[in-house]
Amino acid sequence: MADTTIRTLVCSVMFLDIVDYSKRSVGDQQHTKQMFNELLARALEPVPPRDFIVLDTGDGAAIAFLGDPEDALSVGIAVRKNIASLPPDILSARMGINLGPVRLVWDINAQMNILGDGINVAQRVMSFAKPGQLLASRSFYEVVSHLSRDYASLFTVLGTRTDKHVREHEVYAVAEGARLERSADTPRRSKSPRASDPDETNLDLFSTEDSPIVEHGTKKARHEKTTAAPAKIFEAGANLIVSGSSKASVEEALDRLAKGGAEVISHITQVGDKWMASCTNPKVNVAACKVEVAGLMRIITGPTREAVDEKVRDLVQFGAVLVSDIELNDGVWTAVCDTGGRSR
Repeated sequence: MADTTIRTLVCSVMFLDIVDYSKRSVGDQQHTKQMFNELLARALEPVPPRDFIVLDTGDGAAIAFLGDPEDALSVGIAVRKNIASLPPDILSARMGINLGPVRLVWDINAQMNILGDGINVAQRVMSFAKPGQLLASRSFYEVVSHLSRDYASLFTVLGTRTDKHVREHEVYAVAEGARLERSADTPRRSKSPRASDPDETNLDLFSTEDSPIVEHGTKKARHEKTTAAPAKIFEAGANLIVSGSSKASVEEALDRLAKGGAEVISHITQVGDKWMASCTNPKVNVAACKVEVAGLMRIITGPTREAVDEKVRDLVQFGAVLVSDIELNDGVWTAVCDTGGRSR
């Protein structure tokens, strides 16, 4: 089978969910979704078509922004404002934004699709939002808040939330009535439409120096002058995201992490005016976990909470249900899953 993966990169992802969509009649669902699509399309108009990918999730949408991180914030604010213009009983939505690694792939219809932790965390962050609320992950906040003081003032930290997989997320709320004023000289990518045919797509959008997909005409210098500010490293579940103001600072951080056992997931890419990459979290050594079978139950043990958490997430993806929270017992982290699909 041919490899359908284009590449893995760090980008912003927004996940939107229509409140109480499943409780509506089929006819009402169709009308509601049409209104939702129109309001979302209107919010996306300022963004070049090739700079985003929209996935229809049935009761909402997920959008990967491949260009500037401000695009996700500005669209989120705009679509929230558009939806707020309607009565809540007509249309209401919850929204979450994350910045993390995603894999770009061609689906069975030769359309571009996205997979990975970046979109999964966006969905988790969205699940913590109230109707009409726009939340953001720490990774997204860390990047956007450093682009401008005005951007930083739009966020309020809400603290840590725990999802159904016992994974913790630090979330930030985007202020009600917030407005995003972008600088007039902010560079934008080409407005040429994104092709749906893999052979016609401009893969320069997904390339870096180390990418095997596009052969660059001229190679950029691999080493840039190191700035005083070191790159920042923050956790994103099983992965670490490295963000810096220079490529050299990110390279230096990746080298340090590699010595500790980390492996690069997405190579260094420029996102807005930041250089970013992602790598595995050395603390999350899933291979060190053991899974004991006890009938329909699976008892997972491991050396760290992060490793057990990641193994639990793998089992949950195949239909298992976590029935015992991750706990430290006699120096070993332990969790129990039911593969029979029974809820807690």
